[in-house]
Amino acid sequence: MAAPLRLHGALALVTGGGSGIGRAVCARLAREGAAVAVADLDEEGAARTLRALPPGEHEAWHVDVGCAGSVAQLAARIQARFSRPANVCVNCAGITMDEFLLKQTEEAFDAVLRVNLKGTFLVTQAVARALVESGAPGGSIINLGSVVGKVGNLGQVNYAASKAGVEALSKTAAKELARYHIRCNTVLPGFIRSPMTDKVPQKVLDKFVAMVPLGRLGEPEDVANVCAFLASDESSYITGASLEVTGGLFI
Repeated sequence: MAAPLRLHGALALVTGGGSGIGRAVCARLAREGAAVAVADLDEEGAARTLRALPPGEHEAWHVDVGCAGSVAQLAARIQARFSRPANVCVNCAGITMDEFLLKQTEEAFDAVLRVNLKGTFLVTQAVARALVESGAPGGSIINLGSVVGKVGNLGQVNYAASKAGVEALSKTAAKELARYHIRCNTVLPGFIRSPMTDKVPQKVLDKFVAMVPLGRLGEPEDVANVCAFLASDESSYITGASLEVTGGLFI
């Protein structure tokens, strides 16, 4: 007998769904029975993700998560298409613009915080508002942080700061939204294969692997599996938590 689909009937919004971890999350949630709204600045990437999903009521949309107007438009489109708000949201949209502190520019610092932190805030706020206003609140918001937000990382002063902010934002949202039965948790990936790591020289990746007790880089699916758990009722008593997906890095 097949296992029941944990997300049957759910409507999931995934930002950054056009590639990497976001694409893997879309696929995992769809396999669990959710209808998936794939959202990304890269419309072609979102469309490719959509085409690869199993049959279902899925859609792909363009969004600039750092722009309140764009996020509001996305929320309105989801409401119009599905006649309800998303009750699962996974914020995967993120960028890096790495440079050492002494050379980091104000523009690069602002750009990374605009997407990674402000974008997470805007989408979290929009999803929560839509759920509360629907009169049938209750849902799960999952924000992608990073383990470097806890420990820092050379050349990533902007990225580390943005991800530390995501974790703090999520804990605060969890406190405020609990009264509406909306849970908010953070997933903290370690070194995961993604378009971001594709830019890293192999010799550097080899050094990363040597630091990981489990002896490998993580795969996007490793993160997606945790997101599926947090999206489901199996985690109904978990909110404000930060779950590391690092292969034991920094233990």
